[in-house]
Amino acid sequence: MNEHFDNNRKLWNALTAVNARSAMYDLEGFKRGACTLDPIEVAELGDVRGKSILHLQCHFGQDTMSLARRGARVTGVDFSDEAIALAKSLASELEIPAEFICCNIYDLPQHLEKRFDMVFTSAGVLCWINDLAAWAQLIDRYLKLDGTFYIREFHPITGVFDITNPKELSAHWPYFHSAEPQVWEESGAYSDHDAKLDCKSCEWQHPLSDVVNALLSVDLKLEFLHEFPYCSYDCFPFLEKGGDGRWRFPGGKELIPLMYSIKATKD
Repeated sequence: MNEHFDNNRKLWNALTAVNARSAMYDLEGFKRGACTLDPIEVAELGDVRGKSILHLQCHFGQDTMSLARRGARVTGVDFSDEAIALAKSLASELEIPAEFICCNIYDLPQHLEKRFDMVFTSAGVLCWINDLAAWAQLIDRYLKLDGTFYIREFHPITGVFDITNPKELSAHWPYFHSAEPQVWEESGAYSDHDAKLDCKSCEWQHPLSDVVNALLSVDLKLEFLHEFPYCSYDCFPFLEKGGDGRWRFPGGKELIPLMYSIKATKD
């Protein structure tokens, strides 16, 4: 398992520099004050002023610092030392009060004691986690009583299809979880297809039922589960971008969910 995590750490260290200069992350726009939180997150999180928030798998902290700009007291965690170094540099440069910790999230109890009003994660994080039970226990460990967990994530059904098919969906990969990850040789970056990488990507599939049941297993109370027929990026090559920046099936057809969100409370 350590080999898988080491491969992924190497990948995300390499991706940090690529993402930081990419149009997708628009770092200059962020420096000028742009909020990087997805509109779904802004609407469903509500007012975060004065709340303490733990952001798991924060990359180089744009969403973490966007929460801070909205008045939250934030701590971001990521296992990429390059990403956390950049996050700390940006927080200092922009004078944003945010704390950042570099470690595998499973090791967080060795670095952090306090509890939080909210634990937050955003899209594209669960495929890097092998053990949802341990993940849910970590969330429970860091939530105060009546605290809230929130996630917006890409729907696991999107991981089933062969994305190289330019015209239609073709089921190719298993929907259900396996203890062994799918291992990919990465030569490009999702934020910049022209970038040259030489890394392995080790990813685990987690069906939606496993995510929900992991949260229920630590007695979190499910407030809602929402599914969305559009995506925040072109997860399939034939999707069409609308005026709202969302990617949908041609003609606006609502065929399958492309993202979901969950809110749960420690009752």
